[in-house]
Amino acid sequence: MAETSAAPTAHAAPIAPIARSPIAQPEPVAAVAGWEVHTGRSTAALRLADHTPLAKVLVRAAPGGAVAAHLGVPFGRASRDRHGTLVVGCDPDGWLLIGPPGGEATIAERVRELADASPVTVLEIFSHGRALVRLTGADAPRLLAKVCAIDLDDRVTPDGAAFRSSVAKVATDVVRDDVSGERSYLLHCERSSGQYLFDALMDAGAELGIGRDGFTGRET
Repeated sequence: MAETSAAPTAHAAPIAPIARSPIAQPEPVAAVAGWEVHTGRSTAALRLADHTPLAKVLVRAAPGGAVAAHLGVPFGRASRDRHGTLVVGCDPDGWLLIGPPGGEATIAERVRELADASPVTVLEIFSHGRALVRLTGADAPRLLAKVCAIDLDDRVTPDGAAFRSSVAKVATDVVRDDVSGERSYLLHCERSSGQYLFDALMDAGAELGIGRDGFTGRET
């Protein structure tokens, strides 16, 4: 009986793990820094984008300690440090640090190097557990006024203001973070509420001509 040999089995190249936002990503999509993201660009004057892939690190430290002194951002304010990381004073003893995708470990290590004898907690797995969107455009306050009771006048919530409020009935951290002089807000909520919040903002902005913007990986 003639012997037969099986053809060599072709081994598929390993597929790199990819992270996915809780917010659905319509075409066109691409992998950016290990995340599946929508890459379309909107030319609308009012734009909403999913920025969940940005690194998000939560820090808790003594208000009078070395870490707090170095971060230098009080509760209710936000500012960028010399590395370009957005430092948000989200609690009297807590800060949310937002940076480029995949930057969690680097951001966390910078904080740990500053730690003194005071207790410091650095949570760098925060990115996957939270959703983050950016609303940009001069009409952003008009949209937010439909779903949020906070006064968004410049005199009350100027660029760099940070607060926690109900937005479309979702507990949300809101940071005013203008981009190149254009009004812009970051909205940060629990992952489970991400899709609902995004859809609610798109619905509220429909009459204002809102467009969905993509994510390139360069946004911070």
